[in-house]
Parts: sequence; structure tokens; C-alpha cells
Amino acid sequence: MIEKARRRGRRKAFAILSLAGLAVGGIAAAGFFGGYRINTTPSFPLGLWRIEKLSREARRGDTLFICPPANSPAIELARERLYLPAGLCDGGMAPLIKTVVALPGQTVTIEGDQVAVDGERLAHSSIQVKDGQGRPLAAYAGGIVPAGDIFVHSDYVASYDSRYFGPIPASGVLGLAREVLTFQP
Repeated sequence: MIEKARRRGRRKAFAILSLAGLAVGGIAAAGFFGGYRINTTPSFPLGLWRIEKLSREARRGDTLFICPPANSPAIELARERLYLPAGLCDGGMAPLIKTVVALPGQTVTIEGDQVAVDGERLAHSSIQVKDGQGRPLAAYAGGIVPAGDIFVHSDYVASYDSRYFGPIPASGVLGLAREVLTFQP
């Protein structure tokens, strides 16, 4: 009798764990196939975001999900230093959430410790010379955004964005970034 009760208890526990595993798997699949992502970085509000298909070229002011180029030395450094979370983009990185601030043909300059686009200073664009652990950071030198690339930015002071890695290929754009359930800590 005791053995029978134990077996029932094990079956119940197995059923509960199986259902929990299916629920977690279902949520993960809905996120992956439904275009939902969880942002855990302070560059933009934390929480649930959705990737909305972009049926046009990126415009200045668009907030996007974009995969950075895996073969860029600055991006490789960011992965080594754990600035970028792991994910499904080439190189094992998660897509970035960034705002487009310059398009092909626009001139990006570094004026002191600030970024300017076509001579207009970009708000919240101070360049840090060291990261949070005191390691040196190299800033993008400036130049004309090449055809096929975009210059992306976040207002967060410690964001790792084009201030450091320069323009990146627009071909990495996954879509517009739309907040679903987010909060500012």
C-alpha cells in the first residue's frame, strides 16, 4: 500500500514537471517564432519587446533590433568583455536594441567627447574612455556612413553602440523594436 502511494506520488510529480517543461518550452517557442525578446540590458527599458517586421529601409529615429557583424574587432572585444549578451545572431550574440541616428552619406564626427551627425551634436552621446571595470575603450574615429550601413545609438551613457564600433550593416536589421511590457529600473 505504501509502495502504491509512492508510485502515485512519483507519477504526479512527473506529470507536474512535464507540464511545467512543456509550458516553459511553449513560452520559449512563442518568443522565438513570434518575434518576442526579453531585454535585460539598461540601454533601453527592461522587459518584453516584440520585433515588428520592417517593410522599408531603416530611417533616422527608428528603434531597431539589429544583429551586429560578428567579424568586427570592436564587436569581438565586446563579446570577450561580456558587453553583449548571448543570443542567436552570428557569433552567438543577442540582437541589439538601438536607435538609428545616421544613415548612408551622413557625416559622423567626434567633437571632444561628444558625437555629432552632420554638424549637429547628438544628445546623450558622451564617449567614455573606460568601461565600468576601468578597461580602456576606443571610440569610433568618425567618418561618412558607408552605403548599406547605419550608425546606431542609445541614450544610456554606458551603452556599447556605434560610438565605439562605428557604422554597422543595415542587413543585420531584424525589424522595429516595439515595447510590450517594459519598465525603467
